[in-house]
Amino acid sequence: MNPLKEPDHASLAGRIAAAAKLPTAPRGDGLALFDLDHTLLPIDSDYEWGRFLVRIGVLDSATHERENQRFYRQYHEGTLDIAEYLAFALQPLARSPRAEVLGWHQQFMAEVVQPALRPEAFALVQHHRDAGHLCAVVTATNAFVTRPIAHALGFEHLVATEVEEQDGQYTGRSVGTASFRAGKVVRTQEWLGTMAKDLASFERTWFYSDSMNDLPLLKAVTNPVATNPDARLRVAAQDQGWPILQLFE
Repeated sequence: MNPLKEPDHASLAGRIAAAAKLPTAPRGDGLALFDLDHTLLPIDSDYEWGRFLVRIGVLDSATHERENQRFYRQYHEGTLDIAEYLAFALQPLARSPRAEVLGWHQQFMAEVVQPALRPEAFALVQHHRDAGHLCAVVTATNAFVTRPIAHALGFEHLVATEVEEQDGQYTGRSVGTASFRAGKVVRTQEWLGTMAKDLASFERTWFYSDSMNDLPLLKAVTNPVATNPDARLRVAAQDQGWPILQLFE
């Protein structure tokens, strides 16, 4: 649920729109895409999901934390092997019955995600919704983790790395193109294709992201916005003259 009261929303949305160099009333045909972790959330949901599973005793603390930290560093360094990471991150989903896994996620939402939902994120997204733009979360984090988060933020559409299911159970494997780096462009175009559209179908397209890993999709839209950018993306945005939006202090 959007936690903003209307006057607060209008004021906050106006400040955010100015910082992101959005038109005062960007109405009309438009597409607004949003990365999730460290962009709309001040946390990395994938990383925190692993830590949560350790905390509730599903995963061994020493082994998982070491690997989780290794992959997290690789992601920020731009050296992550997405196939290797997904094989690691998705295995816990295959170890227990689906109902139990879903129960873990409900607890994760209540204890980790809900406290991290910020009014600034709701205001930014609402700015585009008020203009009638098509909005979607586009994230590398798998859909099992992120679909409930996207719904909590009010999104109908999610482009994420998909998780394989067989006979009602998760297999611990991904399916299709991972929504990572250039894969985000591929998956976004595939999603738009289900509506007989592509990125070129829209007069204006936005993508908000914090990460240099998202450079392919940032370059594919008409209005890239570096949002809470990491050091490398901040430099790239300054070089390109892209707006830099510090959504969270």
